[in-house]
Amino acid sequence: MHKSSAEVTSTASGRYSIVLAICLAALVLPLSFTGGAVATPAIGMALHADAVAMAWITNAFMLSFGSLLLAAGTLADRYGRKRLFIGGIVGFTLVSLLLASAPSILWLDALRGLQGVAAAAALAAGSAALAQEFEGPARTRVFSLLGTTFGLGLACGPLLCGMLLEGWGWRAIFLFTALLAGVAVLVALKWMRESRDSQASRLDVPGVLSFSCMLVAFTAAVILGPRQGWTSLGVTSLLLLAALALLLFVRGQLGSQRPMLELRLFRLPRFLGVQLLPIGTCVCYIVFIVLLPLRLIGVEGLGATRAGLVLLALTLPLLVVPLLAAWLTRWVPAGRLCAFGFLFAAAGLLALSRFALGSELPAMSLCLAMIGVGAGLPWGLMDGLAIGVVPRERAGMAAGIFNTVRVASEGVILAIAFALLSALIERQLAHSLVGWSAPARLALAQQLALGDLQGVSLATADVLRQAYLDSFGTLLKGASLVTALIGLVTLVMLKPRRPG
Repeated sequence: MHKSSAEVTSTASGRYSIVLAICLAALVLPLSFTGGAVATPAIGMALHADAVAMAWITNAFMLSFGSLLLAAGTLADRYGRKRLFIGGIVGFTLVSLLLASAPSILWLDALRGLQGVAAAAALAAGSAALAQEFEGPARTRVFSLLGTTFGLGLACGPLLCGMLLEGWGWRAIFLFTALLAGVAVLVALKWMRESRDSQASRLDVPGVLSFSCMLVAFTAAVILGPRQGWTSLGVTSLLLLAALALLLFVRGQLGSQRPMLELRLFRLPRFLGVQLLPIGTCVCYIVFIVLLPLRLIGVEGLGATRAGLVLLALTLPLLVVPLLAAWLTRWVPAGRLCAFGFLFAAAGLLALSRFALGSELPAMSLCLAMIGVGAGLPWGLMDGLAIGVVPRERAGMAAGIFNTVRVASEGVILAIAFALLSALIERQLAHSLVGWSAPARLALAQQLALGDLQGVSLATADVLRQAYLDSFGTLLKGASLVTALIGLVTLVMLKPRRPG
């Protein structure tokens, strides 16, 4: 029996309304990420937070988000993708409203962790729903659109959140994300169809707990290490706990008939190469989406809106370049485009390390644009590659692993970047603040790494700014080297298959 043209149109309209709902959710998630970064100095000042508590504004969200994606995917398959998506996005809306009224930094950090849990449910269920609705080239196009939507959120996030911050204060950022998430709920309730996997396995509770414990313990050790000392009892205990949790997780997954994370996929060179792509984009792009607003607003004294305008050179390429990358794959293999993008971004990072961001704006904007263009090439290809380098029957798990690597690596690498920047600043201050004790310098360095110059005398502020600029330049050079290495490894591991 053939469907009428009206039925076909209605079905297509419903399918793309589902895409609209999920893309709205995908737009809100990076806005929450960049909004937290832009608002960190203002939140720290308003809630009288120290450097460690301020670091968790971003890390609490990213870690709960990344560590629960696989678990959320399992729950979506077992209990229904629509049910979990709506539950996640409703939870996200409610938590965002609570964040807008958070009375203390402790409450805000805890709520950011809950917001990450809701985000994991929404993204995992939404991705699974899209994979269910579309097949073949249509699925590839839809997932590319999803990636582009993430890019839109990252591109517009700093400017939009800066305008909200200057116009109505930091609480307005969370109210705005709650509004967008609420619209996604309404669209999903009307158009999204329920689907589930009758063969879905039970939730691997020990796996979820060990994986989450590993990420949280390691990140906490990285955050506390610069202040407490890497050999202190607390930091050493956290690192040992992270290692034990990792061992238990790997052992549990290898011994399971239906593992949450199919570790054997990592034996495939192309699959392993794909997992490097989100790590590379995090090193060259995501880290600086967070650090640059802190620098421009907190250290260089730019207004939040002006800082967002400066960052457009970095973020706007993500609206165009991913689509260009997909078009270029007609002639150039995707792996080569990704490798070239990383090498181009590495050159931009190296060039940027020569400039003070508050001066030489045209040259600095060119460097930021190089980083954005370079990161945009793999950004537009890696979602499709993630499900294209494995057999079709493993596409769902491959997408889950990829998203987990992407989000979890962002949380961990951000913590490492803050720790490195703090250590570099403290080393600079050891030469300029000779009379200060080591613990005082470490505390000041962590405060400065988060863009907080409150309570510092004018003479000391000049010394701190110079120490920060020198340290930031060193961090840029290090990121350039790592990005270039990832580009070269990607070139080898994602080389085109030989026919036959």
